[in-house]
Amino acid sequence: LYLYRLGKRSVSIRGLRFVRFEGGGIGKRRESKAEIIRRFLEQNSERAFYSTEIAEALKDKGIEQRDVMSTVRRAERKGLVYVRGYMTHDRQTPFKEGYLITWIDPDKPREQALEEAIQRTEKALAEKASTSPIIERVRMIRDIIIETTKLRDLVSFDFIQNKLGCTEYEAEGALKRALQLYPDLKEVKLFNIYRYYYHSSLSKEDLNAAIIMKENYIRETKGRLNRIGHNWEACVEWFIDKFTTGASFRTQSHRGNRMDPRRITLHLVRSVGGRKYNAEVDRVWEVTPGIFTQPITYVLECKWGLIRKKDVDDFLEVLRWSKEFGVDTPEGRQIKQGVIGVFASSSFNPREKVRLRDETEISLATYASRMNIQLLKASDFNKKLRERGVPKEVSVQKICKACRDEREVREVMEEIWENPGRSKEILTQVMEKNKDIYKFEKLLEERRSKRTRGQSNE
Repeated sequence: LYLYRLGKRSVSIRGLRFVRFEGGGIGKRRESKAEIIRRFLEQNSERAFYSTEIAEALKDKGIEQRDVMSTVRRAERKGLVYVRGYMTHDRQTPFKEGYLITWIDPDKPREQALEEAIQRTEKALAEKASTSPIIERVRMIRDIIIETTKLRDLVSFDFIQNKLGCTEYEAEGALKRALQLYPDLKEVKLFNIYRYYYHSSLSKEDLNAAIIMKENYIRETKGRLNRIGHNWEACVEWFIDKFTTGASFRTQSHRGNRMDPRRITLHLVRSVGGRKYNAEVDRVWEVTPGIFTQPITYVLECKWGLIRKKDVDDFLEVLRWSKEFGVDTPEGRQIKQGVIGVFASSSFNPREKVRLRDETEISLATYASRMNIQLLKASDFNKKLRERGVPKEVSVQKICKACRDEREVREVMEEIWENPGRSKEILTQVMEKNKDIYKFEKLLEERRSKRTRGQSNE
């Protein structure tokens, strides 16, 4: 039964109010922002766009940057778009222009559609390289590493820097981005110092063979630096062992018993700086300040040469990702409470500044302190020698350069400490005894220089 009255806009019946239907009030539904963005990507599926480009192209339709990424992430979960950025171990970060985004054709086989999407992002990156120095360097690095891998070889950081023709800082930044952008590029550290790179397509057998060749090359060409580097470790360890009282040093059995048992091998839960499963530290000791306080664990790392922020960060990463000293927290992987890193170097870069997120700059020493890392310099150890009465002509640097090996460093340090008045005589005797070592190292250096000149003439 239908009740109505002509000419009335509304009528009340038994407490219910009925109104007249206005047929012209309904129009076409307005398209949402998400639909606008998805339609744009689908209609331009032959291209890849940075998120900022999408926002710029659709700004006249009210689309903002935040609208783009919220929509894209929902579409990504549905498998409709491919999003690319810099890859780290546990997250993805955007390029300077934002994330790179392209449509995935749902009507094609999934593997084929993904491959085509990746190629579109590769093309977009190649086009960007002509205007972006960092992207251009990243692509050059990839080409250099792939080319070297085809020859079943490894490529060093120094070689890459020379090829790029840029500063060490610029090369460091480009390499970091390249490893994030292309997970198939790998890094390996030889003797825990020298960085080499290769492509994951290199077989395990060829990789091992290339590593052996590079290690032999390093032994021949960098023998003096290796010797001094190991001597520096022994020198620092001697001071730590001599003056750390009330401490309990950790020990570890090593294969063949050729390594000092107080050098500790840490087990990594993820690779750090080319070290896949393990990393070595020079000493680990615990000190209990009081009967009711928790013990403090100190971890020592020694490096010869000029140390920069990247070296400190590498040490932090080793501690953070080790099973022994790292822990998972709601804020991510952290170093356990009560663990303090000690970084001993012959020198630190006094001019290097560390830029924080708020754009303020602090010194490397201040940065290390904030990261709970104690820095020890050669001058700190020389101060101890001066307090003992050792003249300034004798320094830990000279001792490291003069001694044949780590064992001799410890013997000389002990003798000088017990006989500070004879320290100059002791050092002179060591230098005279090891003349054959210096002569051999000089011969290797000359041979390397001749080989380098010969290759350049070719």
